[in-house]
Amino acid sequence: MSDGAGVVIVGAGECGARAALSLRESGYPHPVTLIGDEVHLPYERPPLSKQLLLAEATSSPPPVLTDIMLAERGIRHIGEALVEAIDPAGRQVILSDGRALPYEKLLLTTGATPRRLPNAPASRRIRYLRTMDDALELRPWIRAGTHIAVLGGGFIGLEVAASARSRGAEVTVIESQERILKRGVPEAIAEMVETLHRRNGVVVRCGVTVLRIEADDRRVEISLSDSAGISADVLVVGIGAQPRTELALQAGLAVDNGIAVNDRLETSAANIYAAGDCCSFPHPLYGERRLRLEAWRNAQDQGILAAANLAGGASRYAAVPYFWSDQFDHTLQIAGLVDEGRTVVRRDLGDGAFILFHLDGEQRLVAVSGIGQGNRIAKDMKLSEMLIAKRITPSIHALTTAPSLKSLLPRA
Repeated sequence: MSDGAGVVIVGAGECGARAALSLRESGYPHPVTLIGDEVHLPYERPPLSKQLLLAEATSSPPPVLTDIMLAERGIRHIGEALVEAIDPAGRQVILSDGRALPYEKLLLTTGATPRRLPNAPASRRIRYLRTMDDALELRPWIRAGTHIAVLGGGFIGLEVAASARSRGAEVTVIESQERILKRGVPEAIAEMVETLHRRNGVVVRCGVTVLRIEADDRRVEISLSDSAGISADVLVVGIGAQPRTELALQAGLAVDNGIAVNDRLETSAANIYAAGDCCSFPHPLYGERRLRLEAWRNAQDQGILAAANLAGGASRYAAVPYFWSDQFDHTLQIAGLVDEGRTVVRRDLGDGAFILFHLDGEQRLVAVSGIGQGNRIAKDMKLSEMLIAKRITPSIHALTTAPSLKSLLPRA
């Protein structure tokens, strides 16, 4: 490796780790430093609410980077470290222990943090799920004979509910909206997910708000707006996440629902980039609408693109937004932005599986959502994602009757 300050990456999650790997895979010759606040090496987060809670024995999620990979690629990893400040003029970051690390270019992949429940008592029986340690601390509660209350009917809350119920726990989901998965998931799919949960013994209570929470060493008592109450062994709170923008604000960077970047993932300060859950960016498929995505695919894709631009490239980010969730034996997938669609067309795939095509006012395909057992919808969702990326305006008849969606793709 050549000398020089090189690239410093603040945030050692999926996005930061993928950026570090991509820099080396592209032949970047200068130092690469990856700084994380956890003791663990970078790991995959999707298993935290699924496989890690379901495992019969203590286990860890798959690593993104290992000690061997770090050594072989010459990536410096600094764990259990907090970056307290960025000095854009001096091109350095300041750690909480007083160390100053110089950089030629800086990438912020600081991620997001769970939204905290206001006025909740401090108790080990009120849990949040974001890190491996969070999952390992929650896991002993996920067993037969316990009652798990889940506040929030979004992806994370429902994944925890499904995992807990699969291990025999009694589960109640509390959602203040009139239905679960209100944000970005079509009602038809949300209804199927709710039916799936109820069929598996999960109690789902929508349209109720929490009035008061009390907790002691034995129970959590939750008072609700419908005059009913819930007594549980533990309360898992999943009410959304907030981007970690503290460092960006301290450094004077522009912030707009996350660290504001352009289509090359550049911030408002020279030589500083941001990617993943912490940043908002304009998307060319949706009229440069500014988005912030909390998704594994986005973190991976933006980490790879940021690496290319840190190494001197000028690539623009235009990947189709993609989300997925496992709910018992079903998989839910969404490609694109559902709320951009005005017309919805359904394609049935058999065995109860289906996908919904979302078309805008000009009949362009802007999103596809689907649900089915196992990998039942995987092929059609992948082809649909390609159709969205190519800005296809298919006929409704073709969407519902074509033997294969591949036939709708333009020929090379």
